Amino acid sequence: MRKAPIAGLLTAALLFVVDQVTKVTITDVLQLDELTAERTITPFFNLRFVANHGISLGLLHADTNTMRWALVAMTGAIAVAVAVWMTREPHRADQMALGAILGGALGNIVDRVRFGYVVDFADLHFGDWRPFLVFNVADAAITLGVLVLLVRALLMRDKRDIPSENPHA
Repeated sequence: MRKAPIAGLLTAALLFVVDQVTKVTITDVLQLDELTAERTITPFFNLRFVANHGISLGLLHADTNTMRWALVAMTGAIAVAVAVWMTREPHRADQMALGAILGGALGNIVDRVRFGYVVDFADLHFGDWRPFLVFNVADAAITLGVLVLLVRALLMRDKRDIPSENPHA
């Protein structure tokens, strides 16, 4: 029997809570919405309310209720696949990266179920240049989790996974 991926589950839970708390802070405490959509924090960072009806990069825009629930189902299926992968992953760092992806996915799923859209609010910019779309904690967690998995897969393979060059070894 495999040991439960406690680090991954804790990462998922923590990021889910932080994501939801930040979104409540934006919408309820700071009362940013479509009418008062922006607050400048620094010369390169604003809080800007965006109701994101699509997924990453504005793809699969959910214009109808059917499309909304299709996105919930699709992202839910991905979250289940990530959770299963996490339970089978032996490396703690990979479990935590998968936990970040899972926590972020769940945070955005909750938004889509509650509101019909995902609350985005982080606007990082340098003058008029915006290297990213407006995002949220969940989006950042998903992105960082994927990057960690890619870096570990490409650059940090276990030596036992690499075939030996010496056929007599």
